Amino acid sequence: MPMLIITAIAIPNLLRAKMAANEASGVGSLRTLNVAAVTYSTRYGHVPATLATLGPPALGAPSENAGDLIDSVLASGAKSGYLFSYRASDSHNRGIYDAYTINADPVTAGSTGQRHFFTDQTGVIRVENNAPANEHSPPIL
Repeated sequence: MPMLIITAIAIPNLLRAKMAANEASGVGSLRTLNVAAVTYSTRYGHVPATLATLGPPALGAPSENAGDLIDSVLASGAKSGYLFSYRASDSHNRGIYDAYTINADPVTAGSTGQRHFFTDQTGVIRVENNAPANEHSPPIL
């Protein structure tokens, strides 16, 4: 009987700790993606078209199509219980991607993570508790 009580207490705590670790990883990944996007933009004169564009090349040296600025796991769009959705845009209609948004959402809300995150070319990371975050969401502190 005491083992059941300990298990009943330990498992929810373990799940909360795992979600907190996934959320911290999600925020860290967004920071990494912001730095990678700025580095890419400095090298090639525009923000990357996709997450995969920031990833490692299949063969050879880094290029505009594979900047080798993030690992292949993050370039796939899924890491540590979070899905990363990247969208590049041409905010000045000049035919050049100059802006981007990235959403980081839990694969299974309430299980792999609770909070939703957002960032864009400003580098500010924003958060929502129960819905996808956007440019109007409060910044993380």
